[in-house]
Amino acid sequence: MRAALFNNSRGSALFGIVRPCGHRLSEVLRTEWTAHLCGLCLALRGDHGQFARVVTNYDGLIVSVLTEAQSERATGWRRTAGPCPLRAMRTAPVAQGEGARLAAAVSLVLASAKMRDHVADRDGLLARRPVAAAARRVAAGWDRAGARTGASLGFDTALLVDAVDRQAGIEALAGPGTSVLTVTEPAETATAAAFAHTAVLAGRPQNAAPLAEAGRLFGRLAHLLDAVEDLETDAASGAWNPLTATGTTLAEARRLCDDAVHGVRLALRDASFTDARLAHVLLAHELSRSVDRAFGTAACGHQGQVQAYGTPPGAGHGGGGPYGSNNPYGGGGAGAPGGGYGGPGVPGGPGGMPPGFTGEPHRPGRRGFWAGCAVAIGLCCTCKLCCASEYEGAWSRKKREGLCHKCDCDCCECCGCDC
Repeated sequence: MRAALFNNSRGSALFGIVRPCGHRLSEVLRTEWTAHLCGLCLALRGDHGQFARVVTNYDGLIVSVLTEAQSERATGWRRTAGPCPLRAMRTAPVAQGEGARLAAAVSLVLASAKMRDHVADRDGLLARRPVAAAARRVAAGWDRAGARTGASLGFDTALLVDAVDRQAGIEALAGPGTSVLTVTEPAETATAAAFAHTAVLAGRPQNAAPLAEAGRLFGRLAHLLDAVEDLETDAASGAWNPLTATGTTLAEARRLCDDAVHGVRLALRDASFTDARLAHVLLAHELSRSVDRAFGTAACGHQGQVQAYGTPPGAGHGGGGPYGSNNPYGGGGAGAPGGGYGGPGVPGGPGGMPPGFTGEPHRPGRRGFWAGCAVAIGLCCTCKLCCASEYEGAWSRKKREGLCHKCDCDCCECCGCDC
């Protein structure tokens, strides 16, 4: 059984399908994304204790992002958090309020469902009765805590619990010829409810329907991409997988995923926002990249410069600390925990570094203030900031991607030129 609502890939410290690499976000959006991630983590700690922070996930923060994107700006929507090891002991502005608390409640309930799912599957240590009993108690506590927070926000978490409870029965009846969308329906229903309630919290009830549709398709993507990423390991272990059980091919799964991404974009166009920039980047752009990543049809372009000499720093899900290769706070370079350049490490050896290569790619230094200003003006005037497949940062000189270069939606008409 697999309760893939907000995707929880086994073995990762943080989980989710929307994992933007820092080089694709502008400084402003990267700060905003980090604020919501830390806001979710601190909301979990504040309402439910330190241990609850383990359910912090990339997809859950989208609930916070959507709530804020629809809300009128007001004082008190950010606070300064104290130093944190995951931010290299730096302080940072973090999101607070109803959006972060709703994200925390949803994350708790869905993490509880995932834990019960693993207990039922007798995965790993959970095959032992004492461990399974302890896990069930933790899951029950998370259910109650999520329900309390949800009730204080007017959100009935029973909708999520019911969706998860139905999942097992649906999977038991699924077989060759069953539509894989029958299996993804509970995930779609649960995520639609969470997305729709952000409109209620923001005071925009007219957005509930389009956001419910966006949430339904997001839930479908979470379930399908989880199935695609786990296909080989499930086959090796004999675990149940929706694609294998229903006879769904990878080509059909890819078609369904691409259709869902397009549907999310259309749904966002029907909703009204105060500031939709971050929500648009995550749901209109990063979702598409998540599909490419799951199906192995794309890679992160800024790491290509060292590909010839082995694995880029922080590659894989474990590199660069608890945030994996997508650590928003940096890290994962050569010599960092989980980092390094891969290969046997013998100069000139197979997959290793050639003689004389130090393992550190050449990176030109930062530009000065005025030189950076001149380059920034040029980037704006030539529309490279939004339309280029890759450009060099004005001051940092890091490789970045234009925000809209892969977008097929009309909401990205950021310039009127033909470039």
